[in-house]
Amino acid sequence: MSNLESNPREDSSAFNYVIDKFADIRILRYAVPLFTELPLQEKMYAYCLTQAAYYGRDITYDQNYEYNLLMRTVLETCYRYADIDTEDQEFKKFEEYLKRIWFSNGIHHHYSGLKMQPEFSESFFRKLLNKTPQDKLPVNEDVSREMLTEKLHSIIFDPEVAPKKTESDPQKDLIRNSANNFYKNVTQKEAEQFYQKRSGHKDENPVQHGLNSRLIKQNESIREQTYKLNGYYSEAIEKIVEWLEEARKYTENQDQNAALEKLIEYYKTGDLETFDEFNIEWLKDTNPQIDFINGFIEVYDDPLGMKGMWEGLVFMKDIETTRNLSILSEKANWFEKHLPVAESHKKEEARGISYNVVHVIAESGDSSPATPIGINLPNSDWIRARYGSKSVSLGNIEDANLEASKDDGSLEEFFLDTQQNRLKKYNRIASKLLVGLHEVIGHGSGRTLPEVGNISETLKNYANTIEETRADLVALYFLPDDFLMEKGITHTKEIAYAAYDSYIMNGLMLQLRKIKSGENIEEAHMRNRQLICKWVYEKGSGNNVIEQKESKGKTYVVIHDHEKLRELFGTLLKEIQRIKSEGDYQAARELVENYGITVSKTLHQETLHRYAKLNIAPYTGFINPILAPYYDKSGKIADVTIQYQDSFVQQMLDFSDKYSVLSPRNDFS
Repeated sequence: MSNLESNPREDSSAFNYVIDKFADIRILRYAVPLFTELPLQEKMYAYCLTQAAYYGRDITYDQNYEYNLLMRTVLETCYRYADIDTEDQEFKKFEEYLKRIWFSNGIHHHYSGLKMQPEFSESFFRKLLNKTPQDKLPVNEDVSREMLTEKLHSIIFDPEVAPKKTESDPQKDLIRNSANNFYKNVTQKEAEQFYQKRSGHKDENPVQHGLNSRLIKQNESIREQTYKLNGYYSEAIEKIVEWLEEARKYTENQDQNAALEKLIEYYKTGDLETFDEFNIEWLKDTNPQIDFINGFIEVYDDPLGMKGMWEGLVFMKDIETTRNLSILSEKANWFEKHLPVAESHKKEEARGISYNVVHVIAESGDSSPATPIGINLPNSDWIRARYGSKSVSLGNIEDANLEASKDDGSLEEFFLDTQQNRLKKYNRIASKLLVGLHEVIGHGSGRTLPEVGNISETLKNYANTIEETRADLVALYFLPDDFLMEKGITHTKEIAYAAYDSYIMNGLMLQLRKIKSGENIEEAHMRNRQLICKWVYEKGSGNNVIEQKESKGKTYVVIHDHEKLRELFGTLLKEIQRIKSEGDYQAARELVENYGITVSKTLHQETLHRYAKLNIAPYTGFINPILAPYYDKSGKIADVTIQYQDSFVQQMLDFSDKYSVLSPRNDFS
């Protein structure tokens, strides 16, 4: 491994970011600058946390669909052991399908949630299984090779079997029509009634009911199966706890140790009050060099917005960049005071908001291979209001994306010359500021009225889209504010205008490359972006604020009045904040359904055509660097090395070998 590979910050152009490309996906690597300069204690702390993260990987697969682990296990076995020509074109299509399953943590597309269709034939699939040794397959006296083949054949090829991971059509039973594994034999009405009895709107410290459990119905009785030690997912949780216990030996301070102690207790008991106590302890550690996320966190994939997907991340602070942007968290009260929303919908005081730009060391579960670029936690509104929140921007993920995309031709294809010049100068800082404001001020701002319940209960299947819309609007509204220039964060409004140019073009056209022709938008973040852009385009049409301009047979989006656009962002933000603060489900539904879902067929087709010429994969994911302890001659750990792998296939197979502890379900006899 060269010095440049060991410390890519020295010359980012020499670090090979792109390592694979298939279907609609490209796979990148990210660098972890300065990891080698950490003291051994912090390196070991990071190593233990990465192991805890990787052991949760299987949980995410199973949460996405009950037969995902079986599917992955069988297909990996066929890939390794089938006596078949690997140069055969159908085998290559099979390999691509397996890669897509790894990327999406299951058989459903990671963004649309629709079941992915293979490009190999049904006859090839049967041949593949027949050519795989019997002793390598998960068959036994109760499940024959034939039964296994028929079960997997129906899952892969039958369009009526598990067609959609998460249903969002309010006209349908959202649970019955979702393939995810959060509910079993339960209707939407039964689930809502079950949790309505538990929810405490008047509770000052409401827990997130259902966050870490599966709701099932057996013998007409409905009960929860809690994710905990000696409960559901116990085998994986046992290994997570084991490595969290090991991490306690290397903590930087007492706050970290106390947080880990509470997290371990939560995993042992499954008690949601303990999870809240963990979050409070985790928030006390405001300035860590190494930090982590580990647990059942985001609820985007549950149609009721209650069940948390498992995810694990480990990251280290980028001290220099954090210092430059620390004003965002330090002045949180100024931003709160100047929000263009009703006074009753503002916090009296924005407390304890911390912001760090970080370098990811490891990602797993719901955060990998497709990753966020910013995170704000915890999600509990009452904890945010009383104790604050932590916001992080994943700096090295952003950098890897920008480096891999800077010469892909999309800037020249979709933006006019004046826009190109602005974006070339300011896109990097504009992107970082947008993410920072979204996470720190956006998610950290505003308040829900005391008599209103949790957003997942009041806004239901629209909750995630509304919250992401709100956070984006806060960031967009404040980007051109003179306050940022007064504090030295920006030096020209051209930075904000570059962000506006990019955001509006993305929301109206560019993001449409991520969905197939004829489809509408399913994913919450995509809905949020289109909602904002279509709304401001419509409301500003009388003043020609935004124009869809035709030039040489192509459509461009031109903003004629950036300051007027800012006013429109503020107007929409006021209404979105009202919807969240008051729990106005009907208003949320109308906005999302009218602006966020249906796409322009004309713009969609044009976008797909123009991107096809560029040969750019619309989706990006990452493999992780690997940490490994180095032992001296006496057997003592002397160092932890970091190695940058270059094979997506090999890392996925290695992870399955080392970290798979959940048994794939095959009780379908």
